[in-house]
Amino acid sequence: MGCAPQLGSMRKRLFLFCFLCLLRLSLLNGWPGRFQALTDTNTPTFSHTSSSRNITILLWYWPYSRPFSLRGDVCWDRYQIPHCRLVDQRSAFPSADVVVFHNRELMQGSQKLPFDLPRPQSQRWAWMSLEAPVNSENLSQFSNFFNMTITYRRDADVTVPYGELLPKEDKGEEDIHQNKSSLVCWVISNYKSQHNRSRVYEELSKIVPVKLYGRWAKKPLTSKGLLRTVSHCYFYLSFENSFSKDYITEKLWRNAYQGGTVPVVMGPPLDDYKAVAPPNSFIHVDEFDSVKDLGKYLQGLAENKKRYNEYFNWKSKWKVKLYTDWRERLCKICSQYNSLSQHKVYSDLETWVKAFRT
Repeated sequence: MGCAPQLGSMRKRLFLFCFLCLLRLSLLNGWPGRFQALTDTNTPTFSHTSSSRNITILLWYWPYSRPFSLRGDVCWDRYQIPHCRLVDQRSAFPSADVVVFHNRELMQGSQKLPFDLPRPQSQRWAWMSLEAPVNSENLSQFSNFFNMTITYRRDADVTVPYGELLPKEDKGEEDIHQNKSSLVCWVISNYKSQHNRSRVYEELSKIVPVKLYGRWAKKPLTSKGLLRTVSHCYFYLSFENSFSKDYITEKLWRNAYQGGTVPVVMGPPLDDYKAVAPPNSFIHVDEFDSVKDLGKYLQGLAENKKRYNEYFNWKSKWKVKLYTDWRERLCKICSQYNSLSQHKVYSDLETWVKAFRT
């Protein structure tokens, strides 16, 4: 009888010892971590801010002095890009991961790089511009300062085009406007006779009728009025004012594609357009031996309803997205931040910018 209490006590001590050993083993093998992972997986209200730190993007000054609101979690709320904090307060300079400088103000001298501030070793400086290289003179003064380029070019560190095509969720037949009343239209505000596009227009207008709109033609159009007017044209002259690598502006994406007409393009080489635009959705001037041949082709195409409508086949699968908000361009930095080189420096920014200038 006296041994029974002792035996019970020994069993309790043995059980406690085994439990402690099992607990220690579980801790060593990361059991709490696996439990947390299961918990996170089953949590329906998972927050995008619950893991990994935010990347802070400081815009040193607003392009063209036109500020946008940065209240709230702009990148997530507007574009579903997580872990991205946009600020424009210069007091955030010491903690900013990326500081962005818009080229136009640097060229004008209205803004300067903050050389007087101690720059954190891991901080990256970004050069941003959506203008053609002709507007980026004397960039040699910025050698060895920038780690990142943000431009429309496909080979930039962060590519921010004027527009792009996105797949349609509800694919179907696109309503093609048939109430065409003008063969060729062109909206032009900055006309200079020495421009190549002006020479092509002068020659083309001798072959086919070209209706002119815009300030230069003393027929200015509102934003909505432009699309409405262009929709009545079989063809629209999407002529760029500068022939540079990947420089394809709203003249294609908005004026022509969203205007419901076939763009006749002139700017960067044909391959640049093929890289971003659907096949058989545009006509490039370089595809013809002469402007006369181009004019004849446009006349014949307008008379052939079936062939003309084929230039709109892409609309059943794709839709145009325009990039017009600087905040979206800045947020895009965060989506690519971790894949960018941490030690890149543009030792000759001017050469890079003008490498493909024609």
